[in-house]
Amino acid sequence: MSDIKKVVLAYSGGLDTSIIIPWLKENYDNCEVIAVSGDVGQGTELDGLEEKAIKTGASKLYIEDLNKEFVEDYVFPTLKAGAVYENKYLLGTSFARPVIAKRIVEIALAEGADAICHGCTGKGNDQVRFELTIKHFAPNMKIIAPWRIWDIKSRDEEIDYAEAHDIPLKINRETNYSKDKNLWHLSHEGLDLEDPWNEPMFDKILELGVSPEKAPDEATYVTISFEKGIPVAIDGEKIGSVAIVEKLNELGGKNGIGIADIVENRLVGMKSRGVYETPGGTILYHAHNKLEEICLDKETYHYKQGLGIKYAELVYNGQWFTPLREAICAFVDKVNEVVTGDVKLKLYKGNIINAGVTSPYSLYDEDIATFNEDEVYDQKDSAGFINLFGLPIKVQAQMKAKNGLE
Repeated sequence: MSDIKKVVLAYSGGLDTSIIIPWLKENYDNCEVIAVSGDVGQGTELDGLEEKAIKTGASKLYIEDLNKEFVEDYVFPTLKAGAVYENKYLLGTSFARPVIAKRIVEIALAEGADAICHGCTGKGNDQVRFELTIKHFAPNMKIIAPWRIWDIKSRDEEIDYAEAHDIPLKINRETNYSKDKNLWHLSHEGLDLEDPWNEPMFDKILELGVSPEKAPDEATYVTISFEKGIPVAIDGEKIGSVAIVEKLNELGGKNGIGIADIVENRLVGMKSRGVYETPGGTILYHAHNKLEEICLDKETYHYKQGLGIKYAELVYNGQWFTPLREAICAFVDKVNEVVTGDVKLKLYKGNIINAGVTSPYSLYDEDIATFNEDEVYDQKDSAGFINLFGLPIKVQAQMKAKNGLE
């Protein structure tokens, strides 16, 4: 271990990384520890972080503003793909890891670090997401993952270590949920949530919004404008990408939108239960899909839905920087060239209700679809279509009858 003189640590100031700084210095010959925090919308969680990092042994702390890059280069491409993991998870933690890890590698290389350290557990997905990104940008960089080598076995033991080393914590043993917060979402795991039979205590855990029961009795209407699949305006006002997510988080949270209780299949093989708050993201996914309904032809729309599942798996599994993810993204970009228009939604007590959609590229033709009399669709044509479309079924039935088969 004497060859490791300088370590760059992915630092959040949470329980795991708070104790890692002194642990590194104790176990790697008092090595220099440089902490790096990627700001992807943690808000007040970053307050006082520099003082805490230095006090616990770091030589310096970088706080990198990655919000715009996070939204435009990671969130919006995933939104355009319609990528949802196992029908519910909008990938809030998953796509935040590669943007953070990428910046950590850049700093580690600039600082001449011998190793990069992260606080991910050996049971979780994040260890994979961080390390695959590190391998992409610095394939020869040493990686230190304390959870895979130290003697600490639980979060209670982590708290014991912190108390013994006078490390201040913002949690206690009773509120020790494992959380991850960024501009897109907030996740909650652990404690009573580990039993899927337990109903989540929303009054206790929700931070980005309220439960549907506590949402207003009056609905909120919102119109979202898209250009080539990217949200660009809310209620006719053009605002930046980060501001769009923030505004929709506010509207969605107030109306109880985007609360998901999931038992998901982790990459490492186990099932894990968590509660996710994604108010703005849930609205954006709904709106984007509604616009695709009228802008995309059937074959493209259906094919894209299948690719969305694969895209979500790649993001979830930490395979952001891979040829397949990039290739799917190229397809998605092409498809979204016509996903332009406005979507009006009604938000009410946890529900998103369609209230209108329009696009200059709409394939919906009222003259063709109408139940009233028209001059553009000859209903007699459908008889020949059905005869040809049903010919294989007819031939098979005749064969069975001829051979006495059921």
